[in-house]
Amino acid sequence: MDIVVIVAIIASLFLVIGLAEPLAARLRLPYSVILAAIGILIASGAVYFLRTDLTDTLNPVAIAILNFPIRSNVFLYVFLPTLLFQATLGMNVRRMVDDWVPIFVLAIVAVVVATFAVGYALFWASALPLFACLLLGAIISTTDPSAVVGIFRNLSAPRRLSRIIEGESLLNDAAAIALFGLFLAFVRVGEADPSVADAFGQFPVLLFGGALVGWITARVAVWLMGMISQELAQISVSVALPYLSFLIAEQLVGASGVIAVVTAGITLNLSGPGRLPPQSWASLQEVWDLLAHWAGALIFVLAALLIPRLLEDIRSSDWILLLTVTGAAILARGVIVFGLMPALAFIRVSPRIARPYRAAILWGGLRGAVTLALALAVTESAQVSGEIKRIVAILATGFVLFTLIVQGTTLRWVIRRLGLDRLGPLDVALSKQVVAVALQSVREDVASATENYGLSRDIVRAEAKAFATRLDRAMEAAEDSEEILDRDRITLGLIALAGAERDMILQRFRERSISNRLAEQALANADRLIETTRTGGRSGYRQAARANLAFGTGFRFAVWLHHRAHFSGPLARLTADRFEVLLGQRLVLNDLHSFIDTRIRRIHGHRVADLLHELLDRRTEEVEQELEGLRLQYPGYAEELERRLIRRTALRVEEREYDALREDGLIGQELHTSLVQKIQSRRALLEVRPGLDLAVQKADLVRQFPLFSDLDETARAQLGRALLTRYVTAGDVIVGKDETVNNVFFIASGAVETETAGQKHRLGRGEMFGQLSMLSTRARRTQVRAISHGVLLRLDERRFMRLLQRSPALQEAVRESAVKRGIEPERLRAV
Repeated sequence: MDIVVIVAIIASLFLVIGLAEPLAARLRLPYSVILAAIGILIASGAVYFLRTDLTDTLNPVAIAILNFPIRSNVFLYVFLPTLLFQATLGMNVRRMVDDWVPIFVLAIVAVVVATFAVGYALFWASALPLFACLLLGAIISTTDPSAVVGIFRNLSAPRRLSRIIEGESLLNDAAAIALFGLFLAFVRVGEADPSVADAFGQFPVLLFGGALVGWITARVAVWLMGMISQELAQISVSVALPYLSFLIAEQLVGASGVIAVVTAGITLNLSGPGRLPPQSWASLQEVWDLLAHWAGALIFVLAALLIPRLLEDIRSSDWILLLTVTGAAILARGVIVFGLMPALAFIRVSPRIARPYRAAILWGGLRGAVTLALALAVTESAQVSGEIKRIVAILATGFVLFTLIVQGTTLRWVIRRLGLDRLGPLDVALSKQVVAVALQSVREDVASATENYGLSRDIVRAEAKAFATRLDRAMEAAEDSEEILDRDRITLGLIALAGAERDMILQRFRERSISNRLAEQALANADRLIETTRTGGRSGYRQAARANLAFGTGFRFAVWLHHRAHFSGPLARLTADRFEVLLGQRLVLNDLHSFIDTRIRRIHGHRVADLLHELLDRRTEEVEQELEGLRLQYPGYAEELERRLIRRTALRVEEREYDALREDGLIGQELHTSLVQKIQSRRALLEVRPGLDLAVQKADLVRQFPLFSDLDETARAQLGRALLTRYVTAGDVIVGKDETVNNVFFIASGAVETETAGQKHRLGRGEMFGQLSMLSTRARRTQVRAISHGVLLRLDERRFMRLLQRSPALQEAVRESAVKRGIEPERLRAV
């Protein structure tokens, strides 16, 4: 085909894409449905004009459209990597990790159930081989993620629910395409009766091989992007990443290219923000949003152009098979939505999803371009028999048309019937009060503005009268609305407070007060705070706030590496991250008090505002406690980070001042550019965070313990090397009742509670425990439990006994602790 014709058709398709979106908004239909309808109309019109005798003028155009080089490889190698990669870049991966169980189970189990349900239903209703039927099941088991996710975003569904559906839809595509490649290989080979066990034996190679390729290529790309300072060059490397991952996995390794692309996108999502400047990362995401928009629209229109061609050989008997496939697919999805999802909620690995939402998920399982692309790949294979190609093309295309025409056009009606487009009673009552409060503020501002403008009094009087009428109606509606319980007001206030916290984090990120990578972590914590408050109210807010301060699995693993393998790099990095996050969180919490006074108090009243102040004070106290523990352990490093924060703030203020001078015309563009470049150079130096030396900081900590005050510097240095660090969280059992105590613990930060024979004692920073059980001549059954986050220093029995012999201060401390517990010092050996 002539290049001029190809360019003309592509340009016309972009024009169609530009007009389809406003048309979809006007008709209130899913965007994908409009694109598919336009593609079908274009292809059907081309067939009509080519076959009609009315005119031959449009025949060249019709031939060009019908012969346009649309192949499955175009979809799989050009468009699909773009769509998958952009979807992973837009995901909140850190928050999805919290829900990896429901996402993984829904994605994998849903695909397997749908594949086998459709496959065996078709196998019993037709004469096709089993693996051909399973191939079709894999083709139609993948849903269109944009449709399902769009439903919940339009309904303002809980973020956690939307995140689970988004993750499930993305991995659903990956798993379905991996199964498609698996079954297609067996259909091509044409083995007599291949077993399902043999087929699934290759699945781990596809899955883990693709994941490894994606991770390696992404790490190389991130390294290259970190070495390059030019923004456009960094974006260019990111564009190459998904395609190289796909090609290497598919052509060189024999693994799943889809899994490779998804893994590469997740890896860049996690590591890219920490290696790229904030502006470069934002520009990269904007470019990928545009590429994905074009790719998604083009793949739908081009796939729809194939529908008339794929349905040319349909027979009357095929309608029964189509009904069988449609019923089996809907039934399989119903089993997942109404069977598996409630089961996951019952065992508390997934949030509870209300029945109306599950019905929307069921009816919103639209199929689209990916299904048509996979069906096209089957029809293009010369090693697949003609009957299999015909059945796959007709059934896959027919099922796509059913989901688009029937489900897609009735989706909004179903949502209205389910009542998902209406606000709840609490939101309605709150909205009336918010409108009344907002109008009061508007009246005050307008009155002030009209005086400054010097407007005619008659005009001002007429408009004020109309506005007063509207305000009176709003106040009456607020008074007549259902009374909001204090408990609900507190919940709504906390949700607003958590939302304001998230906005402040974004603002500090834009101002470069905090790094991109740590902003992602802080935003994830804020999202967790919002979602848990929605479901658990005040107790949920407190629970999420404590969880944000807890030591995660990664931190515990880093501690294990530090202790067992003497590999301190991960622990030093995570400890430095914790320092920086806590410093930023303290600043945000301090600013939230003004938000309560200026916004929440006017809507929810003084009592709710005072309670929110108390909750904020408690959170601030907990953050200060964590910071104090870290300062005690690493005093020099805490000071260095605080200096760095002040310098970054000063640079932001300085840059803002230069911008104001340029806007006022006091300095020119050339001088402004020169000054800003100097600021950027100094800011680049501040982006490099100072290193944290755990060994040196531990030695500094030893010097601050009063127990070791009589030791010389050499002895303190030796002790610092001998002590091992242990991080604990509230509730951790440090010493069990039946354990033999052969270690002494020194409390660097936090607090613990000891229990012996029903007697409980609390110990805090600077104290020790374990020495009485070790030195007592009688057996003592003591349990020690952490009652807060903290850091302990552990010393084994042999080194402690040597230290005890040479330190009178330590001997005195042991005697005093024995007296407090009611133990006679004479009953302690070696003291």
